Amino acid sequence: MNSKRIKALAMLALVGGAGAAVSLAPADGTAMDNDPHASLPSSIQLTGVVRDFKSKNESGGHPDFERQPSSGFAHYVGLVQDQLGSNGKPVWASAGYKVSTQWRDAAGRNRIPNKSYIDARSGDVNGAKASSTGGAATSSERLAQWFTDVPGVNVSRNLPITLVRQPGTNIYTFNDRTDPTYASMGGFFPINGELFGNYSSTGKNFHFTYELSTNFIYERGTGQSFTFTGDDDVWVFIDGKLVIDLGGVHGATSQTIELDRLNWLTHGHEYSLKFFFVERHTTQSNFRIDTTMRLRPLQPPSTSALHD
Repeated sequence: MNSKRIKALAMLALVGGAGAAVSLAPADGTAMDNDPHASLPSSIQLTGVVRDFKSKNESGGHPDFERQPSSGFAHYVGLVQDQLGSNGKPVWASAGYKVSTQWRDAAGRNRIPNKSYIDARSGDVNGAKASSTGGAATSSERLAQWFTDVPGVNVSRNLPITLVRQPGTNIYTFNDRTDPTYASMGGFFPINGELFGNYSSTGKNFHFTYELSTNFIYERGTGQSFTFTGDDDVWVFIDGKLVIDLGGVHGATSQTIELDRLNWLTHGHEYSLKFFFVERHTTQSNFRIDTTMRLRPLQPPSTSALHD
């Protein structure tokens, strides 16, 4: 490519601005770069804490694991409060409200029920939930144990996961179905044969939680989003506020949050993202994250597998 064409393309990029869709392909049709996001890292590794529990059917077991909610297996919202507690962990709000129809955005993606701090948009569809709680968890004290090291109740260790950038995009994905560690396991089973060991005769460890903490820079207008697909309970908090609510014992279910809906965020500022996952019932463990956010690794808290 000659110098005049290079200068012309550079001027187009400047005129287009950050939010404009400007093609930098040469006029002769040859590709300058097959991957417009090639400057991004190919992967992001995050390290969290996995905590193992015994089921309610085992000696010393936890009543919330291998539990069937009194209103049946399903997606429940409202188990936890909209704000993280002072210790940075979810706080019990209720035994959960069973979802009968999903809240959706204009693209048809599931979203969290309406919140004062999440802007509504044209095309949103409101869902419905039960008017009375459905027994998806047993008490505030027991739910607090899900993400805290408690001697005699759980055992813990650090667990890394790797989000891989999808070719030609700025989407980072962790998918247990394609990840080299988990693809042959038939699901997300990070502690098979470890800590308290496998459940019954399943050959798999089904009763555990996973907690991740990370930071990111908010960039308004760039399409930053976070999607989780899986089971069972999952809660995501940004800057301490609940933005994904997938509580309950259920099959694989998705929710997406678009960051430009979060009406308190300021462009260019750094915020926390905290992710809480619970696997508490056979027969599946599904776990998938898709995000356009540049999540930053943080040092996980210390753990000890001696809590037995």
